Amino acid sequence: MFKAVLIEKDAQSYRAGIQSLDEAQLPAGDVTVRVGYSTLNYKDALAITGKGPVVRQFPMVPGIDFAGTVDSSSNPSYKSGDKVLLNGWGVGESHWGGLAQLARVKGDWLIPLPDAFTARQAMAIGTAGYTAMLCVLALERHGVTPGSGEILVTGAAGGVGSVAVAVLSKLKFRVAAVTGRPAEADFLRQLGAAEILERAQFAAPGKPLTKERWAGAIDVVGSHTLANVCASLRYGGVVAACGLAGGMDFPATVAPFILRGITLAGVDSVMRPRADRLEAWRRLVQDLDIRKLDLLTEEIALSQSTERAAELLQGQIRGRIVVNTNR
Repeated sequence: MFKAVLIEKDAQSYRAGIQSLDEAQLPAGDVTVRVGYSTLNYKDALAITGKGPVVRQFPMVPGIDFAGTVDSSSNPSYKSGDKVLLNGWGVGESHWGGLAQLARVKGDWLIPLPDAFTARQAMAIGTAGYTAMLCVLALERHGVTPGSGEILVTGAAGGVGSVAVAVLSKLKFRVAAVTGRPAEADFLRQLGAAEILERAQFAAPGKPLTKERWAGAIDVVGSHTLANVCASLRYGGVVAACGLAGGMDFPATVAPFILRGITLAGVDSVMRPRADRLEAWRRLVQDLDIRKLDLLTEEIALSQSTERAAELLQGQIRGRIVVNTNR
């Protein structure tokens, strides 16, 4: 038996809570992992609360990432005792995920846990930090360097944004952090932000083009915020877009694209090829100051996951929430 957060739905109700499950109930897969740590992400919060159509089938164990130790394996790439982690691949949506003490998945979805990180540290980074690194790599692929100019990060106090600020600052970029929580200004400066900007400056409908400022940006918000970021990019600027916290719409014009030659680079972390995942985690080892993880991280027990999900959706969570599945 093992403990897990289980989401159930019927004609009368949508509910999520801790249950004791039998290992025989685990879905098909060739590797069974004893999960040490998972995380609570925006997508997990949507799944747990039912506020978004994240879960594709019921019952479902949420948790889009986890780190732990291989318990058993019929996959030649992994053996009992191997340290592994997983991000994405539909776990927590269409396949039971990481908010549990056991997970059974396809071995092709796993990657080795980097030697530089403990399981807890890997989940302090988690899918949010891995996504942030993919965004940084997207900027680099399009030629953005510290010498290009300032970088803007929206949703900076959240999971993706906070790791992005920390990584970019270590890489010597000048970072401006956008947040709707002025009380987090000191936190963001500790991560390396050089300037704090109020979210309201970007959240309302704006002009097709505004004064050129940003050489690049990482956006987790979408909607009017993304449109305003595009409108204020410098000539040839790049924005890596990876989120929709403000909405799925994109109420923009083509003006920044055809008059300033900007690039909108979409960043997906769920179905990313293995080579990209390995490179992102290699760069996290190199370019994330691990000492800043403590600033970013709050640890909770598995039993607290459901109550904290609502707080996350309300924007009340700073940085990253690590879930200790054994608490």
